[in-house]
Amino acid sequence: MRAGAGALALLMATGCSASAVQDADESASKTTITITPLNGSHDLAPELPITVGATAGTLKNVTVRAGGQPVAGVYSADRTQWRSERPMSPGLSYSVSAVAAQPGGGTVERSSTFSTTKATSTFGIDTLLPNKDTGFTVGVGMPIMITFDKPVKDRVSIERNLFVEASKPVEGAWHWFDDKNIVFRPKEYWPAHTKVRFVARLAGVRGADGMYGKQDYSRDFTIGRSQISVGNTQTHYMKIDRDGKQIKNMPISAGMGGAMRHHTTSGIHLAMSREDVTVMTSPDAGPGQAGYYQTTVYDTVRISNSGEYVHGAPWSVGDQGNSNVSHGCVNVSPANAKWFKENTLIGDPIIIEGTPRKLEPTNGWGHWQESWGDWLKWSRLRADMTGQLT
Repeated sequence: MRAGAGALALLMATGCSASAVQDADESASKTTITITPLNGSHDLAPELPITVGATAGTLKNVTVRAGGQPVAGVYSADRTQWRSERPMSPGLSYSVSAVAAQPGGGTVERSSTFSTTKATSTFGIDTLLPNKDTGFTVGVGMPIMITFDKPVKDRVSIERNLFVEASKPVEGAWHWFDDKNIVFRPKEYWPAHTKVRFVARLAGVRGADGMYGKQDYSRDFTIGRSQISVGNTQTHYMKIDRDGKQIKNMPISAGMGGAMRHHTTSGIHLAMSREDVTVMTSPDAGPGQAGYYQTTVYDTVRISNSGEYVHGAPWSVGDQGNSNVSHGCVNVSPANAKWFKENTLIGDPIIIEGTPRKLEPTNGWGHWQESWGDWLKWSRLRADMTGQLT
């Protein structure tokens, strides 16, 4: 019996010891690290992010490198998740090293390597406005206008990586006009004296099958004072308000009418350029043909792509303020033309009223011609701008 009791006691002791070891092993095995994409993967789609997660533990450190360069990422508030700030880039090898802390002390480590498929082609931004030609202090109507150097198909992916911040809260949205042109416009005019920063994080972003962005872009600009000009072709005057107060009311002569092309377009134009000298040629008649003209004008402000300017016209001073005699431009006196050119910022709204010919949204920078509801129909991701710059 004693021998049996001793055997029983030994068996019980052995059983307790086995249980303790098993519990410790289970505690240690509860903390696990998961890395996505999977270790050893290759030819991965570059638009995927990198994620690291810890189960029953917290991430102490995550180090990711791509082509030897560090990859930035963010931790969740409880440090159980890490995610790369940006998707992966094409044609790169990635390495991930992660360390997680166990609840009872100690750490767990895991590493992984994988690679992405190479891009078959790349795309970038061909033109970005505002730029040095427009100046970096612009009018309250100035859009942000992008033309890509190749047609893009993945509009969602691209629009998701376009960011606009402003020093004053502004609601705005992007609008796709076609596969190469996208424009940002606020719902209302920019507040005067707003600082704006635009960033396009396009490096590695998918633009179409096998095509990825080749670099990032950024642009800082400032909205100047508010100046809005309203020209009425029936009263033959153009009123100019600055910061809500009228500063000018100059006589004008607009398009003579008859043929629709000789009406000045009505609607919200923007100042597109300021020129000391412009040579104007009839768009629909050549030398020797009826209706042909070629005229050199001075101190001009361009307001559309259909040949419309506000410009000096000494030959029509007697008609300015009472009659419309131009081919479609807004004629003003030489003195008023010089003042207007020197006191206009690119992007200033120039509104023309009273004609039957409407400015098309795609004629020059006629983007304010669309209602806000119509504008949003062509934005894949509406942008609510709440970023604050100091």
